[in-house]
Amino acid sequence: MKEASGTPEKKLKKPRGKVRLIPGKCIACGARCESECPADSIVMNDKGEPVIDLAKCISCRKCVKVCPAQAIEHFYSEEELAVLEELKKSGVVKPTDKDEEEAAEPRADQSYRGVWVFVEQEDGMVAPVSWELLGVGRTLANDLGVELAAFVFGSKIDHLINESFCYGADKVYCIDQPILRHYRTQPYLKATVDLIRKHKPEVVLMGATGLGRDLAGAVATVLETGLTADCTGLTIDKENRLLEQTRPAFGGNIMATILNKLHRPQMASVRPHVMPMPERIDGRTGQVVWDVLDMAEDDIDTKVLEVLLEKATDHVDISGMEVLVAGGRGMLGPENFKLLDELAGLLKGTTASSRAGVDAGWMPYERQVGQTGKTVRPKLYIACGISGAIQHLVGMQDSELIIAINRDKGAPIFEVSHFGIQGDLFTIVPAIVEELKEFIRDQNPYAKSPVGGDTR
Repeated sequence: MKEASGTPEKKLKKPRGKVRLIPGKCIACGARCESECPADSIVMNDKGEPVIDLAKCISCRKCVKVCPAQAIEHFYSEEELAVLEELKKSGVVKPTDKDEEEAAEPRADQSYRGVWVFVEQEDGMVAPVSWELLGVGRTLANDLGVELAAFVFGSKIDHLINESFCYGADKVYCIDQPILRHYRTQPYLKATVDLIRKHKPEVVLMGATGLGRDLAGAVATVLETGLTADCTGLTIDKENRLLEQTRPAFGGNIMATILNKLHRPQMASVRPHVMPMPERIDGRTGQVVWDVLDMAEDDIDTKVLEVLLEKATDHVDISGMEVLVAGGRGMLGPENFKLLDELAGLLKGTTASSRAGVDAGWMPYERQVGQTGKTVRPKLYIACGISGAIQHLVGMQDSELIIAINRDKGAPIFEVSHFGIQGDLFTIVPAIVEELKEFIRDQNPYAKSPVGGDTR
């Protein structure tokens, strides 16, 4: 007879393990792992690489799954490996445990297929961001192996169907009724929701304009799906058919990539001028799907009584300018922006500002470049006294040619600039101005220098 020890045998508990970074594999993708971690155990260092606090790690492995470079791995310590071996011998842990765990994860409705782009219009005039979205939508649709569709609402909008085909759409869903002539949330919301529920697109893109923001948020709420606003990048995870939606986060200090794994459609809004304008191809055609909005005027709470057009003012839309000369904190005061006005005038451009200049009251908000201002894609962008916080960079980094002038050789603006000048802008800018004036005189000695250009 076996003698009882008086102490119950300690039951082995299945270890969870931890995660760690594989040296040299991180590609600084934009803090996907940090944004995915539910335990706040990951922070990013100056190189954009994750630093993992093992004391906080709960081994959920979400960071491992989201990493595009497979730079994070799940591991067990030697003690945990010994425990696992004992559990395997006893039959507690089976080789299929991990597969069963992953298979048990909820998945989105896989019957949704297709990429849709909302064509925003007012009185037949299209917001250019709609065509920009058809450009990026074509890439997304090709990666998913599906068709690209546009959907447009309004009254007497036949010409927009042909334009949608010219900018890349394979199919156009159209509702043409007088009730939709002017944008109102209720009818546009019902029209959009009805179409999505009927045809089930897996990706829906809208412009982050005033109208687009209103409609996108309302649609996502009714459909109970996710919406990522103000995206600056859109790509596809081909293996999982997920839209990778990149946007600035935490006040513009990091770039976060957001995934919608459980709900469909995957929705995103994109600021104007963030995506390149696709080439317009005349003669393209496709399928037109006509639909009808089942709603009467009496069903709508708001009425359009009169449309008042803005009178011509001194307002300047910097997002459409080909040349921008921008100043930041290094300008030291509002009076110094006159120096940039002169340079911009010679280049037939206009002046702009970073958030620091606007917050200080040196420039109006309409001239602000950055995440909380305007996104711009000029042919020439000259940054004067701008350090280059990520909040500013996301608004101008796609400019064709970037020239930065800054005293600090370590300023982040130099990392995105094509040409950098380290030095005092109050010496460098006047020298550039004089050189330009001399060049203009040499080209036409009888003409006066076109100084002034656009002024505030």
